[in-house]
Amino acid sequence: MMKKKFISIAKDVINLEIKALQKLKKNINSSFNDAAIQIAKCQSKVILCGVGKSGLIASKIAATLSSVGTPSINLSASDSSHGDLGVLSKKDILILISYSGQTAELKNIIKYANRNKILLIGIMSKKESILYKASDIKLLLPRVKEAGEIVPSASTTTQLALGDALAIAVMKFKKFGNQDFKRLHPAGTLGAQLQTVEDIMLTGKKIPFINEKLNMKKALNILTDKELGVLIVRNNKKKTIGIITDGQIRRYNEKNLDLQLKSANEVMTKNPISVNKDILAAKALSLMNNKKITSLCVHDKKDKSKTVGILHVHNILQSSIG
Repeated sequence: MMKKKFISIAKDVINLEIKALQKLKKNINSSFNDAAIQIAKCQSKVILCGVGKSGLIASKIAATLSSVGTPSINLSASDSSHGDLGVLSKKDILILISYSGQTAELKNIIKYANRNKILLIGIMSKKESILYKASDIKLLLPRVKEAGEIVPSASTTTQLALGDALAIAVMKFKKFGNQDFKRLHPAGTLGAQLQTVEDIMLTGKKIPFINEKLNMKKALNILTDKELGVLIVRNNKKKTIGIITDGQIRRYNEKNLDLQLKSANEVMTKNPISVNKDILAAKALSLMNNKKITSLCVHDKKDKSKTVGILHVHNILQSSIG
């Protein structure tokens, strides 16, 4: 019976928070547009601050904004009255979060922002509050019922959702895309999935180029030295015309053909598959799997005959994409 009661409590809490989010959705108005535009156009940094649970939400919103290209930091409300207000400059945007809008620790910060004409975006639920009256842009939260009547829950959920909405709106306004995201997230799964072929391909002397007229006896030595199991065949104009793989060589040997008497253009597969250096490495891996191959030539722009790199399946696996 007790286990069922806990499940019922969990569902009640979630329902409360769903209702709070539905109210928040109805509250979104032109002030949200104003806030998003100002944040997107900010030439300095965005400072977020809250007290208690709202302070934790402020920290999360700051991290989210920074992750999508808007430099943001979290300011400790208690430390701000002991010197940390110095982090604020007139070009900054200050976002203060307080459900009541009356939190005592924020009063000094509000005064400082107003006195120095720092744009203040207030997130609060009471129009009669100090924060509401002092804010240049007012983002009004709905009055909500907290779980257990007293624990900040539904209110902090609305704060968090509003912060996420602002971050995404700003990201869209600034046209912050996959490549921008990759630059700020070089580690981790997301960063790996956004790597392009150019990020991990082999270039320069690492590419196993051979001339089409090269005798296969010498070509096999190059194949062994490069340790990639593949050779890229070019003509005298240095245009890629074919590819030789260790699989092809193995099939020649199985047929007892004298491979060493042949030239590279007699053995190669013509018109090898080539991909643009700007495509996602994950897409290149999918192509390899579909074609059942382990290497791809890489070209720049539209000229597939000019190989600028080679991508081996091992490069992809080592980059935690596969």
